Amino acid sequence: MNYSFTFVALLALIVTGCSDPATEVSTADSAAAPSLPSQACANPESSGGATEDIGNPPIDFSGVWVLNTDRGANLGMMKAVKETIVASQTADRATFEMTDVFIAMTTNRAVIYDLNGATVPNKAAMGAESETTSRWEDDKLITTWAAEGAIAGTTSERTETRCLTDGGKTLNITMTRAGNPDIEEAIWFVYEKSE
Repeated sequence: MNYSFTFVALLALIVTGCSDPATEVSTADSAAAPSLPSQACANPESSGGATEDIGNPPIDFSGVWVLNTDRGANLGMMKAVKETIVASQTADRATFEMTDVFIAMTTNRAVIYDLNGATVPNKAAMGAESETTSRWEDDKLITTWAAEGAIAGTTSERTETRCLTDGGKTLNITMTRAGNPDIEEAIWFVYEKSE
């Protein structure tokens, strides 16, 4: 079996939204934790910076984050992936170095977001060349990914929203696709801080 192809196919399904739709919602810690994607960043943590103050981001995502697939929503086959993110941040950029393990295969990639709103190139999980543009919205980092679409001459877009909750111990990432911005159908990843 070609594990490399299997992993790539899995990520393609997740990122493009072709996985099983949004009926999977974790009940783990349901009393304390949000249970729907729309609640993921309803009460984000602030580290005190003003969003209009370039060079003083309101949130610092730095740390080591481990994906908890028992939390979040609409993960589909991503529940089988073990992912760790090592995040570092300066006033101007955030870097997320990801290590994924799926069916005994490990992949690594890094993405860099410009925190001042400039568009920068990044590779999507499937390796597609993409342009990313990030902006602060209160205490949430909103990033738009744009890549060449599957049909010639089209563009595929998705929006990622990142925030911290639980006193900065939980990183939430929701992903919606252009054309289907329904937050309840968003893929919602929940990471717990390990360092």
